[in-house]
Amino acid sequence: MPLNVFDAIRPTISTLLGRATVDLRAGEDETKTGEGRLLQPVAIEGKSYSFSAVRQGLPFTKTEIQFCRELLTAFSGLYSGFKLEGYAAHFRTALLASIMDITVARFLRGDRSKGFWPIQQLIQLLKNLSYQRYEGKPATTGFLVHRTTEPALRKTIKDRSHTLIPLQPHQSVTPTFLDNPLAYRFIDGNNLFFVATIQMQVVGVLRTAGVCGQTDIERLTQRELFSLVRRSGSGAFAITVNEVSEIEVLISPAKLLIRRKGAWVIFDPDIFRSFLADSIDNEAVDDLLWTLYAVSKQRHGTVILIHAGTPRHLATLKKGSVGGDDPIGRLLISQVKGQTIAQLKQSGILLRILSSDGLTVLDNKGKLLETGFIIDTSHAREMVTGGGRTTAAIAASFFGKVIKVSQDGPIELYQDGKLIYRFG
Repeated sequence: MPLNVFDAIRPTISTLLGRATVDLRAGEDETKTGEGRLLQPVAIEGKSYSFSAVRQGLPFTKTEIQFCRELLTAFSGLYSGFKLEGYAAHFRTALLASIMDITVARFLRGDRSKGFWPIQQLIQLLKNLSYQRYEGKPATTGFLVHRTTEPALRKTIKDRSHTLIPLQPHQSVTPTFLDNPLAYRFIDGNNLFFVATIQMQVVGVLRTAGVCGQTDIERLTQRELFSLVRRSGSGAFAITVNEVSEIEVLISPAKLLIRRKGAWVIFDPDIFRSFLADSIDNEAVDDLLWTLYAVSKQRHGTVILIHAGTPRHLATLKKGSVGGDDPIGRLLISQVKGQTIAQLKQSGILLRILSSDGLTVLDNKGKLLETGFIIDTSHAREMVTGGGRTTAAIAASFFGKVIKVSQDGPIELYQDGKLIYRFG
């Protein structure tokens, strides 16, 4: 029965791991773990099983492996709790509805000897809020959950030029905590956050000061909140409901657990670093990957090619430009060509370039070669089919690494005409 029940959550786990092929088999698997292959043993009711995940061309990260361990522990515990015959359908329904929330709560709790219920209760509270609207706009809020002493926390907040407004007496996060609209209208998860302990006792409200020189991309990706999480004790995290009704969990080192379209996914920078290794300068990778998340969060679409050839070769792939060949278009593009990702990001132009139609082409130094680029798909080594962006991404991937962001949020990685990974 565990194998049949696993089938109910197979698509959810595959989505979590970027469309990896996942399986659960009875007994021990003698196959060795290798690049792009993950093996985890799990005991269910005293019997041995083996979980496997395969993702060609992209190794699994430490965070993904750790998350899968928590997932299998949750699966084993849930399965053992349902032993009555005739309740298989009930169990599948309960498992499908709750196992990922339980896994996220266990992952965030960290201390395996203690319960995760307070965190799970907060997740459920924010899930409910993510479906709410107030005066036509999505309801938003945020929590910073610290794991340090209150004096150390106050010092961190003061050192970062922010303000902590104490709450006395402390308040527990209960199912009715957000019943008052002020709790999510005033504490909006942008520059105002509840501050809570890991036992979900709210000790105050954090008001962040505007960070001088922060770019639009850094604001969208909550870089200052990540800095506070990093300084708030080992295992600290922040959790918000954002403007597109997604739940974002910020952990340290900088990674995100996101509940998007009803499913949990991991935004792990290490996946993108692995994919882009040897294709673009390391200094440019972090600027690029967080920009991609900002584009995804804003629901813009884009296709980026890291071109592996020469400028002369790139010219042979060009079918045209989105802006045509008029003098104004040539002038505007000439002003940004040759600039690095960091320069474009700092000037505030990068998001505008990426949200425009056509391919954005970068070289291996992270410099802009082309924008609004229309690729001649006849140069692809295989027949290419699909929508406009998908066709362009597949065709371009024969000539370098390609990243595609869809307007509804997913980020896809392409290489040699194949989809390697999908986030969201």
